[in-house]
Parts: sequence; C-alpha cells; structure tokens
Amino acid sequence: MSYLQRAERALEAIRGENRYRKLPEHGLSNVIDFSSNDYLELATDPQVVEALKRATRVGSGGARLLAGRHRELVLLEDELADWLGRERALLFSSGYLAGTGAIPVLAELVESILSDQSNHACLIDGVRLARKPHWVYQHATLPPVSESKSSLVVSESIFGMDGDAIDPAALLERLREQDVLLLDEAHALGIAGPQGAGLARTLDDPRILVLGTLSKALGALGGFVAGPAPAIELFVNRARSFIFDTALPPSLVLASRIALFLTRRGDDRRERLRANAVRLRAALSPGVIHGSGEGPIVSVLLGSEQRALRVSEELLKHHIFVPAIRPPTVPPGTSRLRITIRAGHTLEQVDMLADELRRCVATS
Repeated sequence: MSYLQRAERALEAIRGENRYRKLPEHGLSNVIDFSSNDYLELATDPQVVEALKRATRVGSGGARLLAGRHRELVLLEDELADWLGRERALLFSSGYLAGTGAIPVLAELVESILSDQSNHACLIDGVRLARKPHWVYQHATLPPVSESKSSLVVSESIFGMDGDAIDPAALLERLREQDVLLLDEAHALGIAGPQGAGLARTLDDPRILVLGTLSKALGALGGFVAGPAPAIELFVNRARSFIFDTALPPSLVLASRIALFLTRRGDDRRERLRANAVRLRAALSPGVIHGSGEGPIVSVLLGSEQRALRVSEELLKHHIFVPAIRPPTVPPGTSRLRITIRAGHTLEQVDMLADELRRCVATS
C-alpha cells in the first residue's frame, strides 16, 4: 500500500468521526462573523491599514540576526515592553513560534515543568519539545510544587477556548524564588488590565514572563515574549524558532505599532466590547454557556461532533458564522461552538445571535 493510499484511509477515518476540515475556497460574505479574534477590530482600522500602504519593501530579507535587523522591530519591542511593564520584549513571527521557542529555553533553567490542562497547543508543543519531566495539572489549579525541584509553570491568563480566567497574582504566590511563570496573555492583551495591558500588568515580579500575540486584539501578525533582560538575551541566543526563522516584515511591524498605539488609548473600544459580551451572556441561559468567563469568548458546549456541526450549519443558514470546534482542538465529547464577540458588533447583531442560538440548541 502506497503512502497516498494510507493518507486516503486516514482521511476516511477523519470523515467517519465527523472531524474532517476543509479550507473554504473564498472568504465569508453576507454573514455576521462571530469567529474572529480581532476583538477591537483594529485589523481594518484605517490608520492601521494606512501604515501598510507606506511600505517600501515586502519581506524582511532574512532572520533577525542576519538581514532581518530592521529599526521598526526594535521600536515595537521597546513599546511592547513599556506597555507591559517589563524590562524587554522579543518579537517572533507568531505567537505559536514564541511559545514553542521560549518554553524549551526556560526549561533549561529548571528541573521540571507544570502545565495547565487547558493550555493552547503552542504551549503543549513547547513543553513536549523541552524534553523535561513535566506534569499536567487540573485546569485553573496548581498542585503543591516540589520543595527540592525548581519548576517552570506554564498557563494562559484568559483561556482561549472557554474564555475563563485565572488570577496571576494568586498563582504567583504559590511559586518560590527558584520558580518561573510563563503566562500566555494572548486573549487578555488589548482586553483586560490598564490600557489593555493584560492581567499581569500590575505584577512587578522578575519570575513572570509574558507571552503575547499581535494577531488577536491588535489585529496584526506576530508574537512576542516580554520579561527580564537576561531571559530575553537567552532567547536571542537559544530559541530556535527565533534564531532560524525569518523576521517579521517591517511594514507589518509598523502597522502593529499603530495598532498598539490605538490599543493603549482604546478604552472606548474595550467598553463596547464589554457591553456586547455582557448583553450576549444575559440573553443566554447559564445552561447554554459553558465556563465562567466574562470576556469576549463565549463557549457553548454541545457534546458530539454531529450536534456541533448541525447547530453551526443551522446558524449559517441564517447568515451567522460560528464554526464547530471539534477534536483534536478540544477533548472528545466536548465539541462546541466558540463565539467571539467584537467591539464592532451591533446590539442588533448580538440579539440576533442569541435568538437563533437558543432556537438551534433547543432543536438540535
């Protein structure tokens, strides 16, 4: 049997489990999108788009340590560090690469790793790449750390699938001097904290490193890690996904700088986002919503892949796009709809979603 025949068999198995995914041939049209992580709608902001039009080149030309050493990247790193209250920041080409690059480097400095059960795939893959003894702890809790071993604790602050949050200060209190916390603030940045700087902004502690992305509330592309200067210098010298990857294009980085400027001054956007999220939750019964989050991510647990697909397809008939989230993205038996609210949604659109969702869930 050839490898292509084996590939066809694997695809048939995926189809049989109702987990088959297909890339659409074109973008969405004539639908209300409740799937985007562009929470503040900065990806289409005229000032951010205008920054891209000023580009004098497309690609960066190489890795950051080679030809990709452009001034815009340094400026954005300085601005990110200032925003987050950290000593330094380092850009990666994506949040995924930031996670898979930072964790193995930090793992060299400790004896074990503790990882939250609901962490994003980039954190899980980073832990696996570290090849260090590790334990997965129950979501939003932390088992007693070993008295003899130093540990790297890896957690999101606002979790990307259910939208629930932890208290970083409480987590930090559990750690000792020799421990380190890598906190993924991807879904908190732009949304929570002073100037949208995340849940860890007020925690001035060298044991915390913040992992973030430019591709969600900031509406651009790229990832970063921010923290003490020695840790950042070590990433420059050891993080493979930084050393061997092509640097972000300076034009895109300039757009990210404008987006960050708007984010820091975007309390009005955050208030509209909050109001939309509150309105949706108030319109849905607690039995429909899964999790206890208060932010823009609303999870509707439906159980089987078939049911999640049915509800998603029924909503699409009414011009509402909320894709079904199925394994391996979530554990078996927990297929769901993951709704993301944005600042630009109108109250009428939020109400329409709530009405149709109640109906579809009740009849599915």
